[in-house]
Amino acid sequence: MDAGAAAGVAEPAECPDWVAAFGDDPAFAFVPRHWARAAAQPGAWFDAALAEAAVAVWPAWFRHTEGRWAGKPFHLVPWQAAIVRLLVGWRAADGFRLFRRLFLWIGRKNGKTEFLAALAVLFWLCDREMGGQAYAMARNENQARLVFEKAKTMIRLSPAFVERVQAFKKSLYCAELWARFEVLSGAAEGKHGLSASVIVGDEMHEWPDGALYTTLHQSIAARDQPIELYGSTAGFTGRGYGWTLWQEGQAVASGSLDDPATLVAIFAADPQDDWTDERVWTKANPNLGISPKREYLRAECAKARVNPRLENDFRRYHLNQWTEQVVRWLSMPRWEACAPDPQAWRRHPADLRGRRCFGGLDLSSVADLTALVWVFPPEGAGDRWRLVVRLWCPAASIALRARRDRVPYDLWARDGAIVGTDGDVVDYAAIERQVRADAERFDVQGLAIDRWNATGTAIRLAEDGCKVVMFGQGFASLSAPSKEWERLVMAGLLDHGGHPVLRWMAGHVAIKTDDAGNIKPTKQRSAERIDGVVAGIMGLGLAIGQEPGMDLDAFLEAPVWA
Repeated sequence: MDAGAAAGVAEPAECPDWVAAFGDDPAFAFVPRHWARAAAQPGAWFDAALAEAAVAVWPAWFRHTEGRWAGKPFHLVPWQAAIVRLLVGWRAADGFRLFRRLFLWIGRKNGKTEFLAALAVLFWLCDREMGGQAYAMARNENQARLVFEKAKTMIRLSPAFVERVQAFKKSLYCAELWARFEVLSGAAEGKHGLSASVIVGDEMHEWPDGALYTTLHQSIAARDQPIELYGSTAGFTGRGYGWTLWQEGQAVASGSLDDPATLVAIFAADPQDDWTDERVWTKANPNLGISPKREYLRAECAKARVNPRLENDFRRYHLNQWTEQVVRWLSMPRWEACAPDPQAWRRHPADLRGRRCFGGLDLSSVADLTALVWVFPPEGAGDRWRLVVRLWCPAASIALRARRDRVPYDLWARDGAIVGTDGDVVDYAAIERQVRADAERFDVQGLAIDRWNATGTAIRLAEDGCKVVMFGQGFASLSAPSKEWERLVMAGLLDHGGHPVLRWMAGHVAIKTDDAGNIKPTKQRSAERIDGVVAGIMGLGLAIGQEPGMDLDAFLEAPVWA
């Protein structure tokens, strides 16, 4: 695919049948749009013979790498073939490649990574660039290895390439071209001496910053026709460098940014689209029916209909819509279904006497709610996970909160759902007494306490024989029990007894998600107090064996504390 291959040059103004075949379908509008823009570039021309040759030979050169298609010829579907033709065929006036950067935004499981890997191999080997340097990059090395390993497997399966390339753990080498293909870590340090001819970057929405991208992008300056191949699904609005590249791609697509060297293919539902409408799904999933299967999306959509968090996941992953990082979490109809008897919270302390349990204690600041939640695993068939909820608030602030916040603290206190402590600050001694009393009443296996907010209380309780675990409030500690809490609520396997304050907290708790799909409740963005939910999740974390924190002795000996 060198610059001298000029056979079959077409007049730029001529629109070929494969472009016209997309008609006015908005999902494929990028094809005629980029054809027209390329044709308008002074001196640009299209090498039709080379473009068609690349598409025709693709199944012979490339094989699929996994699943039921593993080892079978890689036949390009129309949208993939269009991208290949545009990238390979269009030439600038100097004879070198016109399109030097691809942004591919597409829903999950549409073969993005497989396609990027094949493109990277194509340009690394078939450009015949002596001393070529291809690099796979992503948020970290493990993510970058996904596309690199696919490229390595494709070469191993390819009769055309397997004898020409040596494969190593983190690199590929083509001796006849003195060319190498390497997988990179996610850091920019140590990479300023590179001279990339091919860059392939995956999952842009996970990139925390643009340091590595910028370093590699600047490294292509000495090459005659370098190419950058980037693909991703959508991420969180305004977060990370992927959002910056999304906005740049949108500007190129709309024409507000004049960049004829960048090809932008965006498969995404519009912000106003009904995400439950199956006709919308094809906008983000051009391979729908092949991968992903329509039945799979129907099942995921059904789950998302009853779960606000999964709605955002569905829209982000499968409709390629950017969503907020923090969203409302729990379905209240499902929460209500977890209380067959809405007054059972009053009887749970007596009914569960002697039962094995795990606790979570979320100590508040001096004037706020403090929550202690005991989590009781099921003991037999048909039994549910059950909760005993204890909440405290300074008595002097209860009436004020009821008037100021228009939340019935006074009624809850009257009914015993909140215990007022003497004075205008939280009485930690009263809370510790309750923990000790509950340790006499229940078979307490452990108590999770926020490691940064309750060291004095933790020490005193441990001295009384309570097994204290210092429980972090980050994703590492809270994600697994938060997902299990959600599962129990959605499946109706939790019995919270209808506790009125816990219901209030569950109704407005917000959940925060990171780029890896981990979740945790967030106090900063929740409208009101969520201490009871957090305490319950901490107790559940101990119950299911998720103890990423430390026991008290280890915590006190840790350098960060000492």
